[in-house]
Amino acid sequence: MSTVTSGPAGTRVKAALAALDAVDRPEIWITLRSADDLLAEAAAIDAAVSGGARLPLAGLLLAVKNNVDVAGIPTTAACPGFAYVPERDAEAVARLRAGGALVLGATNLDQFATGLVGTRSPHGAVRDSRRPDYISGGSSSGSAVAVALGLVDIAIGTDTAGSGRVPAGLQGIVGIKPTLDVVSTAGVVPACRSWDAVTIFARHLSTAELAMGVMAGGARSWPADIRLAAPEKPRVAYPATLPALPDAWAAEFHRNVDRLKGLGVEAEAIEFDAFLEAARLLYDGGLVAERHAAVGSFLEKYDGGAGNQAGIDPTVERIIRAAGRVPAHRYVADTAKLEALKQQAMARLEGFDALLIPTAPFHPTLADVAADPVGVNSLMGTYTNFCNLFDLSAVAVPAGTVDGAQFGLTVVARTFEDAVAADIARLLEVTPEAPALFARALHEPGAAPAAAGEAAHPSSSVPWPVAAGATAVPLVVVGAHRKGQPLARQLEELGAAWDGPVRTAARYRMVSLDTEPPKPGVYRAEDGGAELVGERWLVSQAGLGAFLAALSEPMLLGSIQLADGSRAVGFACDAVAAAQGEDITLYGDWLAAKDHLSRRKSVGQDLGDAALAGSTAVPSP
Repeated sequence: MSTVTSGPAGTRVKAALAALDAVDRPEIWITLRSADDLLAEAAAIDAAVSGGARLPLAGLLLAVKNNVDVAGIPTTAACPGFAYVPERDAEAVARLRAGGALVLGATNLDQFATGLVGTRSPHGAVRDSRRPDYISGGSSSGSAVAVALGLVDIAIGTDTAGSGRVPAGLQGIVGIKPTLDVVSTAGVVPACRSWDAVTIFARHLSTAELAMGVMAGGARSWPADIRLAAPEKPRVAYPATLPALPDAWAAEFHRNVDRLKGLGVEAEAIEFDAFLEAARLLYDGGLVAERHAAVGSFLEKYDGGAGNQAGIDPTVERIIRAAGRVPAHRYVADTAKLEALKQQAMARLEGFDALLIPTAPFHPTLADVAADPVGVNSLMGTYTNFCNLFDLSAVAVPAGTVDGAQFGLTVVARTFEDAVAADIARLLEVTPEAPALFARALHEPGAAPAAAGEAAHPSSSVPWPVAAGATAVPLVVVGAHRKGQPLARQLEELGAAWDGPVRTAARYRMVSLDTEPPKPGVYRAEDGGAELVGERWLVSQAGLGAFLAALSEPMLLGSIQLADGSRAVGFACDAVAAAQGEDITLYGDWLAAKDHLSRRKSVGQDLGDAALAGSTAVPSP
């Protein structure tokens, strides 16, 4: 019996198979699944969707870095001798597949996720998607290039020192590095267990957020006071000095700072010394001992020069073996030093919503790395190494080009403020034109625009932490707390996320209250009610409690029914205010009523002024 593949998932698989041949980049992959398996799974996904299944990622193709388990595919971490075949998917993979994503294959990486260059693999260096003489960036090299070339829609990476961000920056794509452990690391070969994170790549931030909302959750709990959005006009810090950046890259960075300022963002330079010192501490200090703790026992089996039999990369081997010679007292001392540096860095960020930094300092060639493999790799982590050490969240986005290279920016935010970072990154995102190979792949027989993800890039309707389990309470406002109105800042200060316009059920009346600033009062009416225009915000549990505690008379909060039958927390007013206020229900919208009341007041004032002028005029003789 033939497999039906005419649905979206089947079409996407066919396009990818054609594109794989067109781009001819075998170094991206360690294992590719067979066409028969892919088409059969695609048919099952299409059938499930046709049957009414809700699969937010239905038909999106997924690449998985090969230090993350995919059932039935050998996990090698780019070291053939290390290989094992997992019986089950890593938790992150399982969640994406349950959401409808389809695994195309396992991607190449810097061996044992040790590197930021993408060249430390017996499967070959993963080359840049546009300029094959340049590096891809690592360690999540294959995953990033697979997305950049349109072979997949999303890809899993991992990030300890920047591996989910540096290759995104160099490839002109998006990389989300979440707060540590909000994505489970179960089924992931550790690099440095205390600071490993599972990341996502996509060409567009909206798609990356959708996937992250599915992949995250069920591991580290979200706090009750989580901020779900950046304020309308955020405050952003950036480094006062930009070490390792060539002049042209520094100029592009400052151009983007000015671009933010032009959007109303307040941007201010801060001293960056504590961040840089922590960045150096990751690999130049005792913390690197965690590298040896992760895979050192495997290397010890190959003492005596047998490493070539296992496919061990010489540079990686030197790094990990050296990590095994770090004394315990140095690890303890550097851990304490790290905590002190974190306190200094967080003090620098006091009063700011986020930190803006370059993703990578420059784009080296393959020859540059071959000439100085350790030195170049170390420089690549200048702006990334500190992030996981301080337990921060980050979003890397494309933001332009410099001398033919992709230029990327990263927005870094505090622990659990992933949604804040995403909102600010959205202001900077500039998706570049697809690489030439990408366009060529689209014109291969059987390929389709969906192969590029350019026809449409799906997105979530809520901040991705909410999709991933963070508790958010819907709060409906009809007056002065609406977006752009005088009291909206009170919700923004609580990290509330605007969730769009709504209408109440036709069972409420509205009066104008004599308050400062002016605001409406709403109350339920047994008859004669109307649908009222409002807006919905998503507020954390703690934020809603703080908001209620600060609420003054005559305002109340309670359950309100919406026109679609759902319920939310909403504003009401007490009985005294309802009886004394001027009924404005007929307008159905506070903004329309306010405009009318303002014009009426203005006309009244003009008439009063005219009457006053007439009563004081000097009579004609």
